[in-house]
Amino acid sequence: MNQERVFSEASAAEPDQAAGEGRSRGSRLLWGTDRWTGRPITALTVLAGVLVWVIVSAAYGFPGAWERIFQTLVAAVTVVMVFVIQHTQARHQAATQRKLDEILRVLPEADNSLLALEHASDEELRDTHQQIRQTALQEQAALADQVSSQ
Repeated sequence: MNQERVFSEASAAEPDQAAGEGRSRGSRLLWGTDRWTGRPITALTVLAGVLVWVIVSAAYGFPGAWERIFQTLVAAVTVVMVFVIQHTQARHQAATQRKLDEILRVLPEADNSLLALEHASDEELRDTHQQIRQTALQEQAALADQVSSQ
């Protein structure tokens, strides 16, 4: 069994353990933040914190300084979460792309020109989409003819 398969199997079996291996600290921090913020208990904790903030603010007459602090915190957390989500989505997309590339590479009937399609121009993407769609429609029609002739 090669090293890639061992890592792949370890990742599938224990995602928390294998996720940080070979990655930069920043990437591990962003991944951990994404995992932590994606849990239901985190959402409930934030909701409870906001409710407490509103109740306490109401009790003190909604001081202007408190409102500015709250707005600043919300804006800061929003910006940070945009980067966290962008990073984790980009990593997931890159991993998915590598997996699809591997599938295309090993299938004998696959069109290997599709391996580098993410670097194609918009026109090439449209043309490839049309070609694949046309081929699929032709294959579907051939299959329907074959089934009806039986």
